[in-house]
Amino acid sequence: MKVILRENVDKLGRTGDIVVVADGYGRNYLLPRGLAAKASTKDVKQLEHQKRIIQYREEKQRSEAQDLAKRLDAVACTLARKVGDEDRLFGSVTTRDIEEALHREGIPIDRKRIILEEPIKKLGAYSIAVKLHPEVTATVKITVVKE
Repeated sequence: MKVILRENVDKLGRTGDIVVVADGYGRNYLLPRGLAAKASTKDVKQLEHQKRIIQYREEKQRSEAQDLAKRLDAVACTLARKVGDEDRLFGSVTTRDIEEALHREGIPIDRKRIILEEPIKKLGAYSIAVKLHPEVTATVKITVVKE
């Protein structure tokens, strides 16, 4: 089955691509969820117009993400936590804590975009990556200090 992707689908393609998929996958998954449309000759012609609209929307999202990345690169948050022996934290600093600190700074970021390999359990300064767009990643400076 030939389909036109309406949204990015992992391991299949990007928005606007014409791909060939198994009939069941297209009929039972892609089409009902609105992720793709059947590729007829009429749809292929309409795709050219859709691609221009999609490209404009993606450029706008990328530029907004780059602006937000510049703001995030300038931000430095300080988190105060209780500590025990050897400057180890009681508990840890998670993406939720970083999200709340950024909200206090006036930058609303969803915690799912914050890339934290493992929770922070020691005092110190950390650089945390924030994935704003598939092509744009910012860095936030977090300092964990003794309460």
